[in-house]
Amino acid sequence: MLLLLSINIHPQEVQKNINYQTYIDLVWKQNLGYAAEKLNISIANAEVKAARIFNDIILGAEYADNDDKNMQMGRSVSVELSKTFSPGKRSANIDLAKSEKELTDALLEDYFHTLRAEATLAYFDAVMQTELFRVKQQSCENISDLARGDSIRHQLGKITKVDAIQSGLEAGISRNELIQARAELHNAYSSLDLWLGKFSGETLLVPEGTLAMSGRMFNTEELLQTALNNRADLAAAMKNVDVARMALKVSKRERNMDFDFALGYNYNTEVRNEIAPAPKFNGVTLGVAVPLKFSNINKGAIRAAEHRAQQAELNYQQAELEVQASVIQSLRKYKSMLEQVENFENGLLQDAKSVIDGKIYSYERGETSLLEVLDAQRTYDEIQVSYIETLYRQVESLVELERNAGVWDITK
Repeated sequence: MLLLLSINIHPQEVQKNINYQTYIDLVWKQNLGYAAEKLNISIANAEVKAARIFNDIILGAEYADNDDKNMQMGRSVSVELSKTFSPGKRSANIDLAKSEKELTDALLEDYFHTLRAEATLAYFDAVMQTELFRVKQQSCENISDLARGDSIRHQLGKITKVDAIQSGLEAGISRNELIQARAELHNAYSSLDLWLGKFSGETLLVPEGTLAMSGRMFNTEELLQTALNNRADLAAAMKNVDVARMALKVSKRERNMDFDFALGYNYNTEVRNEIAPAPKFNGVTLGVAVPLKFSNINKGAIRAAEHRAQQAELNYQQAELEVQASVIQSLRKYKSMLEQVENFENGLLQDAKSVIDGKIYSYERGETSLLEVLDAQRTYDEIQVSYIETLYRQVESLVELERNAGVWDITK
C-alpha cells in the first residue's frame, strides 16, 4: 500500500503558466471561430463595393444584305450603343449594403462579447478544477497518514487488524478519487487550447490565480441604462431594423421605371436596282424605350417588406425587454452567490476544519472510532468542495451579469 501511495500522481506533461489577461488577449488574436466571423466584415465591405456598380453599356452590331446579287438592293451595316438607366435603384442598394455592413459589425462585436464570456468561464473552470484537485490531494494525504499510523498501531497491538485494513481500504479509495480528479483537471487545462485556436500536444496551460474575488456593488438603474446603451446584441437588433427599412426602400425603388437609351449609326451602300435606285448614305438613330409597368399593380413584394420591417421593430422591442429582465435576474443571482460565499467564510469552513482535527486527535488517543474520523473527513471534504464550487458560481454569475449589462471589468 505504501509503495502505491508513493507513486507520483502527476503525469509528465510540460506545464506552462498563463495569467488571465494574457489568455484573453490570445483568445482575441487566435480564436479560429472569431477569425472566421471577422471575414464577414470583409464580405460586407465587398458587397458595399459591389452595390456601387453601374449598369453596363451594350454594344450591338448588325449587317444586312438585301439580295444584292439579284436585285442590286445594296448592303447596310449598323452599330448601336445602348444603356439602361434605373433612377433611384442604385442609391437604395448602396444604402442597404451599408446597413447590412453596420449590422455585420454589431454581430461581430456581440460574437466577441459571447466568446470572451465563455472563454473566461473556461479559464476559471480550470482554476476550480485545480482547487478541487488540491482538496482531493490533501484528503488523500490525510487518509494515507492515518493508514500508515494504523499499520504501526496494529503492530503494537493498540488496534485490531480489521481497523488497520479498513483505513488501508479508505486510503485506496481516496487515491482512486484523486486519479479521477487529476484526469478532470488535465481535461480542463487542455480545453483552454480550444479557445486559443491551437493544439499543444503534451504542453498544458495552467491558469494562475484563485477563484476568490472581491464583491462588486452595482446600481440597478445604472446597470439597466448601461445595458440598453451598450449591449452589442441590442445594437445588432436595432441595426436589423435599419436593414429592414432599407430593404423596404429597395423594394419600392424596384418599382421605378427603367429607361433604355440607344444611339446608333448605320451605313448603306448604293442601290442599283432600276426600279428604285438610291445613292449610298449614312444614318444616325437615337431612341428611348420605356417599359409599361403593369407589374406594379402587384404590390406583394412591398407588403412583404413592410411586414418584415414591422417584425424587426417588434423583435427589437422584445430584445429590450429581455435585456432588462436578464440584468435584473443575473444581479439577483450574483447577490445570492455573494451571500453564500460569505456564509462559508464566516465560520463554516473553520468549524469543519476544527471538527476533523479534533476527531483525528481523539482517534490517535483511542477516544473515538475510525468511522467517526472518516465521516468527519468526508464532511470536511464536501464543505471544501461546496465552497470552491460556490466561488466558481460567483465568478460565473459575475460574468453573466457583466455580459448582460454590457460592461466588462474582469481583469483577474
